[in-house]
Amino acid sequence: MLAKNSISNLIDFSAGEVILIDKQQGISSFTIIRMLKRIVRIKKIGHAGTLDPMATGLVILCTGKMTKQIEQYQGQEKTYEGVITLGGITPSYDAETEVSESFDYSKIKIEDIETARKSFIGEIEQIPPIYSALKVGGERLYKKARKGEKVEIKSRKVEIYSFDILDVSLPKVRFRVKCSKGTYIRSLAYDFGRALQNGAYLTELRRTFIGDYAVSDALSIQEFEVKIAAAQEVIL
Repeated sequence: MLAKNSISNLIDFSAGEVILIDKQQGISSFTIIRMLKRIVRIKKIGHAGTLDPMATGLVILCTGKMTKQIEQYQGQEKTYEGVITLGGITPSYDAETEVSESFDYSKIKIEDIETARKSFIGEIEQIPPIYSALKVGGERLYKKARKGEKVEIKSRKVEIYSFDILDVSLPKVRFRVKCSKGTYIRSLAYDFGRALQNGAYLTELRRTFIGDYAVSDALSIQEFEVKIAAAQEVIL
């Protein structure tokens, strides 16, 4: 496991390593893989659960023979913290696209938010956003969305283990969610707005845990590159 304070000069990425990375905003999980391939110079790297470009936080990556164990990490529960903004909806369900419809949120009360929160605890049916990497007919949904294609997306069961409201300063609602594999927090934000008979979209998101693995133990790409360079110098 390569995390903070754990990188030694005895690293064999081909044999297999697990790397904890704290993804910065504005890059995709696939970009993280490309950057790691450049740093460690091996081809076989995979991630155990993607994060949208807007989101930050923990990404677990496996190299070499450890890629066979990716599903073990993918299946673990995820914990996120973020901000839902009420009063509008966007095509992507987050701030990556412009608000397409606005709503008056001035009459929403704390009790309404609490009632809506409780309605999502447990197993729920969720429809993934059309702006997502899921494939329909062999093509990524976000590509179809950008072409303006109409697509029927089937709902699927996910589980919300906990959904806590950390702060309310309308129109913003700060939250923490612990959920199962395959949960789209953007869809949760959209559905949260509908439960309030309003609109909502995701404006901040950070993944803090995958199972017991914490983002506080993860390295930024820049920190990882510096540590790998230092380890290689020791070997030389």
